[in-house]
Amino acid sequence: MKDVYLFSGFLGSGKTSMLTDVLRQFKEKGLKPAVIMNELGKLPFDSQAVGEDVPLKEMLEGCICCSGAEKTEAQIQSLLADEDFDVLIIETTGAAHPVEALDAVYSPLFAEQLNIKGIVTVADSKLWLQKESLTPQVRTLFLEQIRHAHLLLANKMDLLNDSEQGKVVFEMQGLNPNAFILQTTNGRVPLHLLESLQSSTQKSSNEIQSVHVGKQLQLSSRLVEFNRSFTQEQFEEWVRSLPSTVYRIKGYVPIEGISRPMLFQYAYGLVQWLPEYINMPPKVVIIGENIQHIHVIGDE
Repeated sequence: MKDVYLFSGFLGSGKTSMLTDVLRQFKEKGLKPAVIMNELGKLPFDSQAVGEDVPLKEMLEGCICCSGAEKTEAQIQSLLADEDFDVLIIETTGAAHPVEALDAVYSPLFAEQLNIKGIVTVADSKLWLQKESLTPQVRTLFLEQIRHAHLLLANKMDLLNDSEQGKVVFEMQGLNPNAFILQTTNGRVPLHLLESLQSSTQKSSNEIQSVHVGKQLQLSSRLVEFNRSFTQEQFEEWVRSLPSTVYRIKGYVPIEGISRPMLFQYAYGLVQWLPEYINMPPKVVIIGENIQHIHVIGDE
């Protein structure tokens, strides 16, 4: 399995500086990194920071969410098929919600090949102190990126005095008590902190994969494999019974009377069924908070 890191954070927070430095550290350790970079602009400015010897996939004019998820899946499949690499870094746009970023990475097609180590969020500490001046939508996204981080970099600490630094760390810890918070300048993070992010795989009648660091983190995923078919009504009734902390479900569901599993997607309370013309493996990925103990259909 290949380790995967998601780098999250607003434009200007210091993500590119962190990416450049982390790539240097991986190379010095003898590991070959690959990068998927998702940008909102038309020109790949940041890609110049990656280096010619690093396999790079870029998505321009799009973000790693919603319709961009399929493109990201295709980029990952292409990397797995065509490139030799040890570790994958996915840099999301500043506009990506962490759940949507994870959604793009967790495909039932290659979930068993990737070991998602966690979301590393770079937060602009000065912007944190000015967050009340942001629009409600931007402020909400800023807070969500921090709340769902597994490792949190409170960056640009050199621009704050001692009392401001203490205020930032205290308030961020209150918003996300599970993440390790590192005070940084120029987005510098020691490689051992990234590598200490522990993904664990538990085995039961279904396969479960969750991301946690020390304590149980809120945002996690669960890979479920089916060994029998259902009616669409049965499956949707199960989905309706799930708690609101389940944000996404996607994958292939075996339906009675249909020869191939159907593509199923669930987000924001809406379900979608699409016929699949290839015989795909009957499994789905569930993304949400504290989902390890929810009842899964067919798991009697």
